[in-house]
Amino acid sequence: MKYDYLVVGSGLYGSIFAYEASQRGKKCLVIDKRSHVGGNIYTQEVEGIHVHKYGAHIFHTSDKKVWKYIQQFALFNRYTNCPIANYKGEIYNMPFNMNTFNKLWGVVTPEEAKAKIQEQIKESGITEPKNLEEQAISLVGKDIYEKLVQDYTQKQWGRPCYELPTFIIKRLPVRFTYDNNYFNDLYQGIPIGGYTQIIEKMLNKVDVRLNCDFFEHRKELETMCDKIVFTGMIDQFYDYCYGTLEYRSLRFEEEVLDIENYQGNAVVNYNSADEPYTRIIEHKHFEYGTQEKTIITREYPMAWQKGDEPFYPINDDKNNELYAKYKALAEQEVKVIFGGRLGMYKYLDMHHVIKEALKCVKENLNF
Repeated sequence: MKYDYLVVGSGLYGSIFAYEASQRGKKCLVIDKRSHVGGNIYTQEVEGIHVHKYGAHIFHTSDKKVWKYIQQFALFNRYTNCPIANYKGEIYNMPFNMNTFNKLWGVVTPEEAKAKIQEQIKESGITEPKNLEEQAISLVGKDIYEKLVQDYTQKQWGRPCYELPTFIIKRLPVRFTYDNNYFNDLYQGIPIGGYTQIIEKMLNKVDVRLNCDFFEHRKELETMCDKIVFTGMIDQFYDYCYGTLEYRSLRFEEEVLDIENYQGNAVVNYNSADEPYTRIIEHKHFEYGTQEKTIITREYPMAWQKGDEPFYPINDDKNNELYAKYKALAEQEVKVIFGGRLGMYKYLDMHHVIKEALKCVKENLNF
């Protein structure tokens, strides 16, 4: 069969495009090298609990259009992301807020907390942060950096903080209130019943092939379609002709426990170098589960090598310059559209992915 579009990857970006294209009468084939649809937002039901197989995914956005769009496919609960940090058995609130400052320094008022942080910033002598370490200290001072930022970030990225770009830490909220909500967005929640149902509904009227690697069947697949929407690694698409972009990978260690409640929170970060994992997810708390058992996942960051699953692009200057060369090639393509985290080599949250996918739909399908 001849298709209008071959969509490589059944994650959120590819599935939205395929759904919108099929709604407009276009024939789409979606392929995925994994044995399931959904990409990294895939959830699997185990012991009545919806397990986030590739790490915690909390949907959040301030874009009313994006929120309305995703709600077509699932009912969302009221889950609010309030992670906590475990540092050598001491528990701190994340994001950094008045609860954090009170636990660290015994301060009670915002004025006291600001004075303490300003004192440490002044002592550092940093005026123009050049890396993540300097950026963090200039945001929250030395105490918080050394206890709650340094080891965790180095585990996450596999590099010393002084070698990492400043933008990474800018994503971390700092508040002088007792608000434990990690995000500032208007809308937030978890789909009741997990994320996989969303993708399944999107692809309900679309042909799907699982366990299908684009690069193993490239010649055949390219003859089957008029255009390709590619959400894999852009450097791999061009056979790494300019060199290999860098990514971070993750390893997940899942465990079913015969207890009702392991840690009392969906997300607990482990901020000390003493533990090799960065966080433990207890999945039942995403949907306020009352099951007799619980399931936890330990998340281990890994250095990425060819053949590993890429999860995060490393958007430092060196990699961004290399990506610009691949992007220039991509812009010359008539038949291929690149999208998603890997295709665009950009750290995107789910709401960003939806916005980018709908933008792509508008540009290519007269949305």
